[in-house]
Amino acid sequence: MTAAYGPHGSSLRDLPRLRRSRRRRSSSWDRTGGNDDRVHLGPGRSATLLDVSGAGVVTHLWMTVATPRSPRNPRGRRADLLRRLVLRMWWDSEEHPSVDVPLGDFFGVGHGRTTNFVSAPLQMSPEDGKALNCWFAMPFADGARIELVNEAPEEVWAYFYVDLEELDEVGEDLGRFHAQWRRERTRGVRPGWSNADYQFGGVNLTGDDNYTILEAEGHGHYVGCVLNVRPHRRRRWNWYGEGDDMIFVDQERGEWPPTLHGTGTEDYVNTAWCPTQPQSAPYHGVTLPGGRNWRGPVSLYRFHVEDPVVFERSIRVTIEHGHANRRSDDWSSVAYWYQAEPHVPFTLAPLAERLP
Repeated sequence: MTAAYGPHGSSLRDLPRLRRSRRRRSSSWDRTGGNDDRVHLGPGRSATLLDVSGAGVVTHLWMTVATPRSPRNPRGRRADLLRRLVLRMWWDSEEHPSVDVPLGDFFGVGHGRTTNFVSAPLQMSPEDGKALNCWFAMPFADGARIELVNEAPEEVWAYFYVDLEELDEVGEDLGRFHAQWRRERTRGVRPGWSNADYQFGGVNLTGDDNYTILEAEGHGHYVGCVLNVRPHRRRRWNWYGEGDDMIFVDQERGEWPPTLHGTGTEDYVNTAWCPTQPQSAPYHGVTLPGGRNWRGPVSLYRFHVEDPVVFERSIRVTIEHGHANRRSDDWSSVAYWYQAEPHVPFTLAPLAERLP
């Protein structure tokens, strides 16, 4: 029997099912036998974390990064480092990467921050969330390459594990893993003194001005996102939410209503009543709640593991920035999805547009 991507899952009940695969790992262990178990990544350089041929599936990523300590940087990390480091992935010798995302955002928290949290596919673990983990399965039929790019002005130390299973084949029904980062400084209306008129007024019957989380073509399924908001309003009641999620599946532009229409930002991430508390669950959470009056950075996640959004031709995942797009804030996001190749190529915004 040849090794193949079988029907088994990863649940505790399914663990006794014997499978046939060859476990492999690429890591930063010190080839000299010493304890310098890291990649020294100079400014403007890239490091290859994985480069394999044949078929297989990446099952787990673990990483942590730091910069050499100095009098100017005693803590060993610059505040914006996780936006200056970029994670890129290619499957099956494709020309354009399927993953092109700032490192910190990819692992579940925006704004260049880390914090301890636990979800099913992504986790940040102690100390202070600096251990980055990913369990999204990433199958490939003809090779895989993963790179880390350093756009910081100093050397970076990167420690990593890439765990995978080597297989004889993967089925044609398996999509390839994708992740894309976006950012927009949204433009709403000038706020007045009436919160009722500003926060809840207005009408949106097109979705044209919504913040776009993902726009993709082909056959696949959307499996979730990380949403980050930096509220800009400084008056009373700086609540950033109330924006409905609108997901257009296999629809022409301008076709209304969207296939899936939600009721508010906080509702889409499965919370309620203007959350101010950090919380993490397998498929949804609030990792950065924003602080007093939501003046600080906000980071949220929603993963469609049990309820993926399937598309046959196209998908456009959007959300209002405040009800009827009336708020002007700093939004960014990472969308995660699987699809059949080829995908529509996308590029990561330049560094100046990524810095928090």
